[in-house]
Amino acid sequence: MGVPFARGLSGVNATAAVSICTTMAKQQSHDVVSDLIDFLNASPTAFHAVDVAKERLQSAGFQQLSERELWELQPGNKYFFTRNHSTIVAFAIGKKYVAGNGFYIIGAHTDSPCLKLKPVSKVVKGGILEVGVQIYGGGLWHTWFDRDLTVAGRVIVRKENAGSVSYSHHLVRIEEPIMRIPTLAIHLDRTVSDGFKFNNETHLIPILATALKGELNKLSSENGLVENGNQTDAKKATDKTGTANSKHHLLLLQLLASKLGCETDDIYDFELQACDTQPSTVGGAAKEFIFSGRLDNLCMSFCSLKALIDATSSESSLEEETGVRMVALFDHEEVGSSSAQGAGSPVMLNAVTRVTNSFGTKPNLLEKAAQRSYLVSADMAHALHPNYMEKHEANHQPKLHGGLVIKNNANQRYATNIVTSFLFREIASKHNLPVQDFVVRNDMSCGSTIGPILASGVGIRTVDVGAPQLSMHSIREICAVDDVKYSYEHFKAFYQEFSHLDGKMVVDI
Repeated sequence: MGVPFARGLSGVNATAAVSICTTMAKQQSHDVVSDLIDFLNASPTAFHAVDVAKERLQSAGFQQLSERELWELQPGNKYFFTRNHSTIVAFAIGKKYVAGNGFYIIGAHTDSPCLKLKPVSKVVKGGILEVGVQIYGGGLWHTWFDRDLTVAGRVIVRKENAGSVSYSHHLVRIEEPIMRIPTLAIHLDRTVSDGFKFNNETHLIPILATALKGELNKLSSENGLVENGNQTDAKKATDKTGTANSKHHLLLLQLLASKLGCETDDIYDFELQACDTQPSTVGGAAKEFIFSGRLDNLCMSFCSLKALIDATSSESSLEEETGVRMVALFDHEEVGSSSAQGAGSPVMLNAVTRVTNSFGTKPNLLEKAAQRSYLVSADMAHALHPNYMEKHEANHQPKLHGGLVIKNNANQRYATNIVTSFLFREIASKHNLPVQDFVVRNDMSCGSTIGPILASGVGIRTVDVGAPQLSMHSIREICAVDDVKYSYEHFKAFYQEFSHLDGKMVVDI
């Protein structure tokens, strides 16, 4: 990207111009990566990721819509809505858009494998207070042992005002490490070096406190002692029905109540998950890696969201746009997408339908729009592992710093075909962005994405892509700084140029 810019600088020699371009590229890369780190550290759960996305969209001039209300849309304007506060869809309508024109969409997901607290999480064994959890998705669960853990998620809180009672959901996150899943000492299991084996139900349970300390804390509460600035009343809590007090450790509820500024008996239920307390960071001897949890798939969620915001930020950005630029970040991809807010639901189709119908009433406009639309299914990809080279097919070995990976599978585990991959490559070629290819070995099973679900459900052309990473589904994952920059630039160029490029492509005539 630097050379064309260098040629256009008058009065500056080529070497100096290239140096300026390199410096600018590094600065942009630093800004994008720094922004990603902030996004990751603010998003311990899908609920928090959507909340951060919502704030960024509102700051960029996007207006929030409600699916429960009628939509009054205008060309040139930008909108978004949330579902379950764990899925978010945002879109910008081109000023030259007419009903039946295409939607240019990047789809990703907000969820990651984790340990979610059970509806009844109170566990007491051997004088220890433990927190019952259930596994969510296909995580590398051995990586969760001996980590400093906390909890985050959302809570249903009861509020009473002038005799009127209401219930609302609040996001919560305890910053401090409050839990840990300890491994068994090697002295008690001499075979552990032959392979770390454990039972997900009986061994994968975080420790919260000793029963002794928990009881002392309970007694302090019953005596009305002030803790963290709030006076608690345990008798009042136990007298009420319908609260979470009987299902969860009082100590945990007190921590949540302190964070929310409410009483423990006002917490009626929650949806929490265990989280690693170690922050995301740039690492490696050359500062070339990102070490973080939840890169799959918050990295792609961030890059697509930022690309949409930046591709629609100027007054003229939508002036010549004939389509609708959209990002759809879904929940529940890690468990199959079959939910009211997953990619298997009609959430994206509903959005496309409502936008189309807002601008026209002729028959078959939706079918016409679907055939003119294009989806980039963005989900992290498997980088070549230097210690397991044999796990990749010889001619398809995506590498860190190699750019976005186009995923192919003859059995339709990915939705890519020659037409959709060609269009995506053309955008990369125009901007000198690297692109890689991946197919799984014939003797290995292949994962999947939201791509085939949306392609088959909506009938939209789809390409499956993702930035390469290592340690996928571990509590701590790795990707490359350069690939974050490449992904963002590729997605931004897609939004800005796809409608023009697609006009040159003829297939079904």
